[in-house]
Amino acid sequence: MSDSVFLCARDVAKSYADRQVLDGTSLSASPGQRIGLVGENGVGKSTLLRLLAGVEEPDAGEVQRPADCGFLWQELPFAPDAAVQDVIDDSLAGLRAARTRLVQLTGELERRPDDADVLTAYGDLLEWAQDHDLWDADRRAALVLAGLGLADTERWRPLATLSGGQRSRLGLAALLIRQPQAMLLDEPTNHLDDEAVGFLEQRLRGLPGVVVVASHDRLFLDEVCTDIVDLDPTRSTVTRYGGAYTGYLAAKRRERIRWEEQYAAEQEELEELREAVRTTARAVNHARTIKDNNKIGYDRHGGRVQRQISRRVRNAQQRLDELTRDQVRRPPAPLTFAAKLTGLPTGERIAVSLSGVPVGGRLSIDRLDLSTSERLMVTGPNGAGKSTLLQVIAGRLTPDGGEVRRAGGVKVGLLEQEVDFPDDELTARQVYDAAAGADAVSLARLGLLAPGDVDRPLGHLSVGQRRRLALALLVATPPDVLLLDEPTNHLSLSLVEELEDALRTAAGAVVVASHDRWLRRGWKGAELSLVSGKIV
Repeated sequence: MSDSVFLCARDVAKSYADRQVLDGTSLSASPGQRIGLVGENGVGKSTLLRLLAGVEEPDAGEVQRPADCGFLWQELPFAPDAAVQDVIDDSLAGLRAARTRLVQLTGELERRPDDADVLTAYGDLLEWAQDHDLWDADRRAALVLAGLGLADTERWRPLATLSGGQRSRLGLAALLIRQPQAMLLDEPTNHLDDEAVGFLEQRLRGLPGVVVVASHDRLFLDEVCTDIVDLDPTRSTVTRYGGAYTGYLAAKRRERIRWEEQYAAEQEELEELREAVRTTARAVNHARTIKDNNKIGYDRHGGRVQRQISRRVRNAQQRLDELTRDQVRRPPAPLTFAAKLTGLPTGERIAVSLSGVPVGGRLSIDRLDLSTSERLMVTGPNGAGKSTLLQVIAGRLTPDGGEVRRAGGVKVGLLEQEVDFPDDELTARQVYDAAAGADAVSLARLGLLAPGDVDRPLGHLSVGQRRRLALALLVATPPDVLLLDEPTNHLSLSLVEELEDALRTAAGAVVVASHDRWLRRGWKGAELSLVSGKIV
């Protein structure tokens, strides 16, 4: 394997049961490159990572990888009764063995300084040791465990006694300690707080080898990646963008503009061709009649005109058929929240007001007023009461006391983290059409669900698909107060960007609870921080 093609997948294909996930996909990476995989849920990002790691084999194509390749498992490949220290020792085992071997080779080299085989082995191992920062391994282990919030975890504890988040962080720590030549990571920022994510970003940027990562954390992709690879199912091959997420985002926006312009130009040409076929066809049907019984002159002149017109009709029809067959599909309609605030009395400024509101031990709000144009970001750690607050504002949860006042006629809509529909036998289209007005954009055009999913029963949709349907209902019937609980979960990055654009121009009040660092960084409105159910 050459240095220029250090990690490579060539024309790989992979199917599960009757579902084709990857088909002719290629990707290559060289040392120093950190590649971010993005794309719709289900396009094969995790599958591609498993193929690159050798965890699974492709149905077709080939994969080349270095011998020293690390994969972040969703569950640690250790017995439940293994201890934390066992995982750490395993990550250091190769480094410790290399250190022992290096000492042995140093001794052999002193005894046989002219032995070419010993010299080569020593040089190769020394280079490997430098790439893996061998002499700093023990200190690195301590730094990594601290950086990922595991410094206080007892080393004797069995893995079965750790939470899922702790096990996930321990698996990530083991990879960072080992520091393989190629590191393959699937959603590595799950279960990490902001400080731990920052630490991970710093460690990955300092690696000399290859990193390939699939992540929905846009700020992470922007801080870490040198390239972005988009597994867009509408294209025949993956598309690679040089630079981090910011550059990818700018390129995708330019592509969208070109897509809209091409679609508009093709529709204009189609209409012109249809008109040309109609008018020239009429010209043939209404050819001039023979005058003065001059059949010879008619054949010489009128017949030639008819043939020319017929040729134009055939040419126009041929082009019309080609363009109709090959035209680009219509771009999805952009998300918009066009609430009219028609239910508020004239001059009303406060849409929802909370006063002295407690909810068990989860929430205690002294005072909170939401104006008709509110832009509020609610932040705080897990369990701080963010979802509870949104439930109270929406009227889904009755507090133990106090007062929740909504202006007369105000409509409040909530996108919850877990979405339930009363009838799982109905299709997504049936639910949407029943709620949407006659003038609403069709569900298929919104792009929130794939065309093949709009007529599937709700019970057959994934959690993410059901949540995107709930978002579609809010788009179709926009409320006066829009409440969004972790709105970027279960959305592709392209849809997340579209949602943020829609929120910036939404009429009425918008309240968002989110851990999304990119969303929080670009937020232009007020912020409210909750800790243990109280505003701080």
